[in-house]
Amino acid sequence: MEFNILVLGSGAATPTFARHCSSQLVSICGNRILIDCGEYTQSQLRKYHQKIQGVKMVLISHLHGDHFFGLPGLLSTMHLLGRTEPLKVFAPKGGREAIQLLFSVSGTELRFPVEFIELDCSEPTVILQEHFYHITAFPMQHSLPCFGFLIKEEPPLLNLRPLVRLHYNMTNEDCVSVKEGNDLTLEDGTVIPNSELTLPRRKARSYAYCCDTAFDESLVPILQGVDLLCMESTFDEAFSAMAVERFHCTASQSATIAQRAGVGRLLLTHFSARYREIEPLLSEATAVFPNTLAAEDGGRYEIV
Repeated sequence: MEFNILVLGSGAATPTFARHCSSQLVSICGNRILIDCGEYTQSQLRKYHQKIQGVKMVLISHLHGDHFFGLPGLLSTMHLLGRTEPLKVFAPKGGREAIQLLFSVSGTELRFPVEFIELDCSEPTVILQEHFYHITAFPMQHSLPCFGFLIKEEPPLLNLRPLVRLHYNMTNEDCVSVKEGNDLTLEDGTVIPNSELTLPRRKARSYAYCCDTAFDESLVPILQGVDLLCMESTFDEAFSAMAVERFHCTASQSATIAQRAGVGRLLLTHFSARYREIEPLLSEATAVFPNTLAAEDGGRYEIV
């Protein structure tokens, strides 16, 4: 089943010709989840041939403009395109009021319901449970209340080995039970171990998004073993003092978190506009954690 990330914006604070403000579209099990919505997000969706109405929910990490100011325009466009399907928006306290105020003064009345769910947790909390995946929000250290997101598949059902259904004359109920991990009991009382009936279970995949945050080792256990970690890399070590002052990470700090958490791959994002070339940041990170990529607007990254 699909599980991939389309980067719509990988820049920090101000957009440039090459990089727009923070936004990503996560595709998982047929669902489209928008993470952050900086200005120009809706244009990026169209540029990369994504259906605006296909967005099922929006996750806003915090209310700084480069992560949030694109949301009013996106909601307005959904309205003008005739959306009637409800939309869930997860955002820190103040997000609902900001949108309501803007729409009030502009006389905008959406034709579809928007359900705002307030993010307000002091420890990792499951904010959405779906059949095939769940989403956990966790607090991070920034100048405003800010949250990271962990999207993880539910453990998939086991697959039956070829011909076992016919061999043991299994009913539909038997098959469901065995796929859930149970042994099979025959009519004569013989118990067939599940391991003889099924193939090894495919690993549940996971993705984590951490942007914006100061360097914080308490993130390590939350991110432990994720397949792909997308983490901010606003500065290099030459600007480490500025990173501390502004509650951001350097490239090497993000790589250190990835290394200590034992993640599969690291995807750097949220690059300061001062960097025309990202290579210095990428080199700094790969020296600590070799399996590192630098996000590009329009880049699609598979979770495997």
